[in-house]
This record gives sequence, C-alpha cells and structure tokens, in this order.
Amino acid sequence: MKKIIPALLLLLATSPAYADITVGVAGSFSGENAFLGEQLKHGVTQAASDINAAGGINGEKIILQFADDACDPKQAVTVANKMASQGIKFVVGHACSGASIPASKVYNEEQIFMVTPISSNPALTDPGFKTIFRTYGRDDQQGAFIGDYMLKHYRDKKIALVNDKSAWGRGIVDQIQSSFAKAGFHETLFESFNQGDRDFSSLITKFKQNGIQVAFVAGYSTETGLVVRQLKAQKADIQIIGGDAIFTNQFWSVTGEDGDGVLMSCGADPRKLPEAKSALEELRKSGFEPEGYTLNAYAALQVVAEAIKRAGQNPTKAADALRDKPVPTVIGNILYDTKGDMTKPAFSMYQWHKGTYSEIGN
Repeated sequence: MKKIIPALLLLLATSPAYADITVGVAGSFSGENAFLGEQLKHGVTQAASDINAAGGINGEKIILQFADDACDPKQAVTVANKMASQGIKFVVGHACSGASIPASKVYNEEQIFMVTPISSNPALTDPGFKTIFRTYGRDDQQGAFIGDYMLKHYRDKKIALVNDKSAWGRGIVDQIQSSFAKAGFHETLFESFNQGDRDFSSLITKFKQNGIQVAFVAGYSTETGLVVRQLKAQKADIQIIGGDAIFTNQFWSVTGEDGDGVLMSCGADPRKLPEAKSALEELRKSGFEPEGYTLNAYAALQVVAEAIKRAGQNPTKAADALRDKPVPTVIGNILYDTKGDMTKPAFSMYQWHKGTYSEIGN
C-alpha cells in the first residue's frame, strides 16, 4: 500500500527554506573613537530594520552581530577571526583604517565579504582583495581634493601639514603633499604627533617659529580639538583645516567657541540627497542626527543586501555581482571598480560656526 504524505509535510518538503542572514558589524564601539562606532551602529541598525520591514533579502531577515575592535589593529584581527570561526560570511566594518587593513587580510583568506563605510586608506583596497569594498572615498581622492582647495585659497600662505601617525592621518597628508609637489608648491612645515597626546605646546611653538598661517591637521576630534584650543589660548591666529575625522559634534564638544571658523573636508553631505529622505526621517525619529558616516553605514548594509540579492550568499559570487551594474543606496548609486572602490566619490569643504557646520563647497 502506497504511503500517503500529509499535505502539511508535502508543503514543507516542497517549499523553500528560509533562514536569518547574520551580518557581522565590526567597529570602534569603545575608546576615543567610539563616536565612529556610534554612527556605524545607528546607520546599520536602521538599514537592517528598513530592509527587514520590506521583506528582507530574498525573503530572509537580517540579524546583526556587533563586535568591538576599539580601532585597535590587534583587536580587529581577533574580531575578524571570531567572525570567521562563527561562519559569518558578510561583514560591515571596520571603522578606522588601521583596524580595517589587518582585518581585511583575514577576510580575504576566509573569503568573507567586507564593506567599510569609513576606512579610506588606499592600502585597504590596493591589494585587490576580491571581497573587500567601501562606501566612502579613498584618501588619495580626498587628499587631492584638499590639496587643490588649499592651493586655490592659500597658495600665498605658509602652510603646515600635521598628522597623528595613524594609517588614515599619515595617508591623507601624504596625498596632500603629493598634490602640492605636482603643482610646484611645498609646505613650510611637516610634523606629526601621537594619538592620545594632550599637550601640543611644542607643535604650536614650531608653528610660531616658522610663521605658519594655515595648518592641515590630520587627527581625530579630541586631538585636533585640543590643538585648536591651545592655539587660541596662545592667541595664535592660524587657520586650521581638518579631515573627515572631525566631522562630528564631538569636535565642538572639545573646542567650544574656539572651534569657530575651523574648516574640514568630508564627503558631500548625503543628507541632502533625495535617496536619503526616508532613512533620514527614521533616524531622526529615534533621536539620532545621522551626521558623519551614519548614512554611509546604512549604504554599506544596502550593498551587502544587493550583493546577496543578485548572487546569493556565496561571498565571492556576491562580490562579482556588485561590479555588474550600479548599486542603489541612500548615498546615491554606487559604481565599483575592480578594487572595490567607488568610482566617483564626491567631496566638499565645511566650516564650523556656533556649534554647527555648513557646506561651503570647494
């Protein structure tokens, strides 16, 4: 006698199985650069909520698993290895370039898909690892923009280039210096300091001795903010320009009114884009202003979702599929080159005034 399979069992046998998709989120959720982790967390969390509310990825829901590297290279490698041991195939992160670069080597070996919304050092993608991407421009692209801006507005001034010895800090001043050299211009002073320094009196003395009028300071918000405060305390009238690491209200919390007039470079503000309207509204409803890299983090999860949607959960196939055509995100359509870099990142200059910053163009 032929065995009759109950209708429910038949349905289960012939229906596709759905399971959650775990995406690792690695970043600086503690330490001095925790503000970067906060932006990353809010952006990715909102993106996951919105993607899941719209039906998930091919019907499967996203589950986020967070891991803190404190922007420390060794911790970043530990985090990456832990992600690999847990079978996680897709990661959004890390934040600091100094953490992303060593972690990317693990992800490459383990064939894990990684997209960072913050790390900008060219060394991250120059090796050509197949599964490594960004949703932010490279330092050489931004450095060229800053160099051109400074030559356009301050070529007749004595300029200092200063960095915090981090992968990001040194990388971006090297690119500015290269832009200067191509134009036949040379900075008056090239200096560095250590992350965590609090006394910048010796640096300011060198500024004065060399008659510096404009200084680009490639440091994070605390150190750059302290440079600004100590310059004001010594009544040194020097125009400070910072990078995207001070594109956060934490910078103003350090400087107070001393930060008035400080310039900074960052990607063109995605909050002005129509594609970001819905995400922007939801983030603000939660009480968080999506400044800095928040929307780049949101976009990073969109990149992951689109890659899986196109090619499934095999990281290398998903990576290949991203290069077929532009990826729609809240920061606009992203077209990737063979290295995993955005082909047309946009940058702009901003100025701090009374606790807020506004775009001033280029």
